[in-house]
Amino acid sequence: MSEHVAIAIAAHPDDIEFMMAGTLLQLRAAGYRTHYFNVSSGNGGSLVHDGAALSRLRRKEARAAATLLGAQFHESQADDLEIVYAVPLLRKIAAVIREVRPTIVLTHSPQDYMEDHTTTARLAVSAAFARGIPNFATTPKRPAWSGETTVYHALPHGLCDQLRRRIIPGAFVDTTTVQATKLAALACHESQHGWLQASQGMNSYLRSMETTAQTVGRMSRRFEWAEGWRRHSHMGFCAEAADPLREALGDKFIINQAYERGLARG
Repeated sequence: MSEHVAIAIAAHPDDIEFMMAGTLLQLRAAGYRTHYFNVSSGNGGSLVHDGAALSRLRRKEARAAATLLGAQFHESQADDLEIVYAVPLLRKIAAVIREVRPTIVLTHSPQDYMEDHTTTARLAVSAAFARGIPNFATTPKRPAWSGETTVYHALPHGLCDQLRRRIIPGAFVDTTTVQATKLAALACHESQHGWLQASQGMNSYLRSMETTAQTVGRMSRRFEWAEGWRRHSHMGFCAEAADPLREALGDKFIINQAYERGLARG
């Protein structure tokens, strides 16, 4: 029986904490070994620090957050606005997938307001797909792995796509019992407070996360705080019925029946 492993793959330091950390914490509580991987260094997010200094600061913040979440930290592989769908970066992300061998991959929504997020989602999906293809070389070289993995997409920031349409989750994860830890992990990214206020109008990035989690909780009609997920197609990844997030979390996970009915209607 393979080991239960989950990895969160996001664009920037703090993206995991905003939309995925509660689920990562619940998986860890359920016995999963968890991993934390920001593709970008976050070097662009400051009006005060230069890129090199900010990269060092954000790495320190991210490592502290990963420690709080109980997840293994992985080094970033690109810079802000340089997350592009290209083979060199795909080889690096695929190497992490082959090293970690995750049962579950948590990543961004395919629809989001920012290209770094949507491109990270594409790269994470392709890297997971390439895990068992021996003729696809990774950087550094890692042997192909043929185990099953299931990919889940988080909700986008703002809960809407690029055209402001609401994204409806296929399932909800109850994050109520881990909300305080999720908030503490996000607070590790203190360098982003002024930047998010100035660049995106988030007067308090901590409060913005809490508001989102409460909104998703209300959408679930059951949980006080929640994160929402959509399961990627199984083809090339796992068995059709595979839903390890549901199996791991039990009553902390519920299917959105309205979403499922929409899928059935096609």
